Amino acid sequence: MNAPLPTRRDESWRYADLKALETVWSKLAGPEKIIVPAGETVSRQIAELPVIEGVGMIDLDVTIGDNATFNIHVLAHNAHYGRIQVKATLGNGSHFELGGAILGSGKQTLEIVTETIHAEPNATSNQVVRSVLADTATGSFLGKINVARHAQKTDAAQSVKAMLLDRGATANAKPELEIFADDVKCAHGATVGELDKQALFYMASRGIDPATAQKLMLQAFIADAFVSMDDDAAREVIEGKALEVLGALS
Repeated sequence: MNAPLPTRRDESWRYADLKALETVWSKLAGPEKIIVPAGETVSRQIAELPVIEGVGMIDLDVTIGDNATFNIHVLAHNAHYGRIQVKATLGNGSHFELGGAILGSGKQTLEIVTETIHAEPNATSNQVVRSVLADTATGSFLGKINVARHAQKTDAAQSVKAMLLDRGATANAKPELEIFADDVKCAHGATVGELDKQALFYMASRGIDPATAQKLMLQAFIADAFVSMDDDAAREVIEGKALEVLGALS
């Protein structure tokens, strides 16, 4: 990367492991540019990060043409420091869909960072991120939505939920809205919690052992991130990898 190393003065890097990033910054490629032609649909799935010396980073700069759709579903898990960064610029009547899961343990720092630019009217975006964190892992979602002054009829939503398996784990959620149009729908929700003890007790009363009950609840929790995938085969691959990682966490 030719760009200077980021600092914490940049809000989108406030939770990053900059010390780990410093050693590999010059080896990382710049943003991958993706252009979705008008009226077309492009889908991308990322089940594992490309890792260099413990650092894994995906950086996408996506331009979505008029009445086009870009779907991306990602899983952050296999790096000491992992970052998935997506910038999406939407055309008239276009749609951006992101489903992401962060699964961390040990001392991992994992994050999904998005910037969604509603540059034209009538566009929609939906982002769903689910995190499960164990030990002293840190998982972060930072999502900025920018709605241009003339981008009327924008409909943008973010849903961010994190599950902490250990008291030493940390979840960060930072949704950010910058809206200049007046006829828009923009909604976001963020929650951080632990497994529902009443639900675990109920499952135990039905003869389900605690380990299996926890596994089933976490599977259902993470599945929210991938429910929007139309390709059943692709969904099975990324969900299968998520379940494999969850098994090691829980």
